[in-house]
Parts: sequence; C-alpha cells; structure tokens
Amino acid sequence: MEISDLLLQAANLMLTGMVGVFIFLSILIFAVKGLSKLSTSEQSPEQPRVKSKSQRQDTSGVPAQHVAAISAAIAQFRQNN
Repeated sequence: MEISDLLLQAANLMLTGMVGVFIFLSILIFAVKGLSKLSTSEQSPEQPRVKSKSQRQDTSGVPAQHVAAISAAIAQFRQNN
C-alpha cells in the first residue's frame, strides 16, 4: 500500500466516525428535549411556590456571628496601625 492510499483510508475512517458521532449526539439532544417537554407538561402549574419573606435566609452562607467577628477584627487591626 502506498502512503496516499493509507491517507485516503484514514480520512474516510475519520469522516465516518465524525458523522456517526454527530448523528448519535443529534438523536441524544432530541431525546433529551422530548423528555424535558414530557416532564414539564406533567407538573401542575396551578400551585406556584411562593417563598415567605419573613423566613429570608442569608445567601452568602456565612453566619452573622462570623461576619461580626471578622468586622471586629478588621476594626481592631485598623486601630492598631
């Protein structure tokens, strides 16, 4: 076999593999979109979830006591310098 035949065979194999992967991923995308539509249509939209404003949580995840301790440490550091 010559090098040109080998390169042609390699290009053909690469193109076949890329087309196969493209087709597989396209089918997978359509399947996921279809299942997503099925799952959202089964949920009841009559009862939306409403969060109570009185139970508001801090979104930073740091407790208020830690924030107070850090603020006091920074204030003390600034006074000493």
